[in-house]
Amino acid sequence: MASGRSPIGQVTRGTTGTNRLRRVDRWIARHPSLRRAPEPLVVDLGFGASAVTALELWARLARTRPDIDVLGLEIDPTRVARAESQLADVRAGRTPFAAAPRVSFALGGFEVPAPRRPAVIRAMNVLRQYDESEVAAAWSRMAARLAPDGLLVEGTCDELGRICTWVAIGPDAVPRTLTISLRLTGLERPSIAAERLPKALIHHNVPGERVHALLGALDGEWDRAAGMSPFGPVQRWEAALTALRDSGHSVAERSRWRLGELTVPWSEVAPG
Repeated sequence: MASGRSPIGQVTRGTTGTNRLRRVDRWIARHPSLRRAPEPLVVDLGFGASAVTALELWARLARTRPDIDVLGLEIDPTRVARAESQLADVRAGRTPFAAAPRVSFALGGFEVPAPRRPAVIRAMNVLRQYDESEVAAAWSRMAARLAPDGLLVEGTCDELGRICTWVAIGPDAVPRTLTISLRLTGLERPSIAAERLPKALIHHNVPGERVHALLGALDGEWDRAAGMSPFGPVQRWEAALTALRDSGHSVAERSRWRLGELTVPWSEVAPG
């Protein structure tokens, strides 16, 4: 749905890649905001230089909600045109994707022009180039467009999607949780996530801040769990998170620990 106004935001670098956002996608797929939504619409805001992240998002979420629609938004008209051309190839059966995806693309930014209120807005690797002082306003603009039980997922990942972090934000624009998701095979220290923290946190990984304390505690428990290494990195990670929880941290979503995930309430990491 065109708004008739210029999109709000800055053009990103547009870097993307196949499977880069798989970790956050599978987390969204299990979230109640998606599973319980009537006529769910999910927005891939700032999809980048290729249609692939929006197409992958639809393919993954459609396993949970076959009635889902995905809308990819970009503020660069050239990227929108390229994505629509790629979508035409998909519908013609010239790609590995299913030939009838419920995916569309449009011009848009933080104002989120959409035909109905989204159940989920995924905004990954969008705010990284902004100043921290601009984050709250961007969250507020996006969250204001959500359905009443909707969710904004905003975060950052590395180029291969092996290090990923995101904040879950409600329609009131208040952050709820931080999730860290890591490829455990070959992981040296969990604090590698520090380089990919969301913009709201990345400059607060310093002594005296909560996120720095959390990452330090996580590294400590990972080191102490080294004796579990012969059983594999998953067992070591689960042992580290169990110890972290037992030490007083509010570590949630235990069923997802085996995926290399750690979710904590925002209060555990909120800047002081």
